[in-house]
Amino acid sequence: MSAGHTAVTTPPAGQPVIACETPQDECGVRDVLDRLGDKWSVYVVVELAAGVLRFKELQRRIHGGISQRMLTVTVRRLERDGLVRRTVYPTIPPQVEYELTEMGHSLTHLVKALADWSIDHRPAIAAARATYDAGRQDV
Repeated sequence: MSAGHTAVTTPPAGQPVIACETPQDECGVRDVLDRLGDKWSVYVVVELAAGVLRFKELQRRIHGGISQRMLTVTVRRLERDGLVRRTVYPTIPPQVEYELTEMGHSLTHLVKALADWSIDHRPAIAAARATYDAGRQDV
């Protein structure tokens, strides 16, 4: 796929949508999924998509009650990956703000697509779970 290619294409029948050249190649996916597949990173990206937030504001906005320690770890990892920018102001106590970088903002389109897909398929997923669970009563 070229850098400018953004259209979704359908592969020929029997061909995978994405394939790696070798098992070791991993298509560059593992690093990204390790970061975005954790419990809190997507929540942080979603909240920062609206704009700059201070640490405590960010912590309050994340549903599910993220601890201070876990939020610190999460924003540091996102900062290391170039998705979040951390700005420290020399006040007492120091004021710290977080915002998405340009690359972080580009991720929000994918997160929104995933959220839209989830909403669209929620009833079908619930039905599939109910069918599966009903067939597993003996286990």
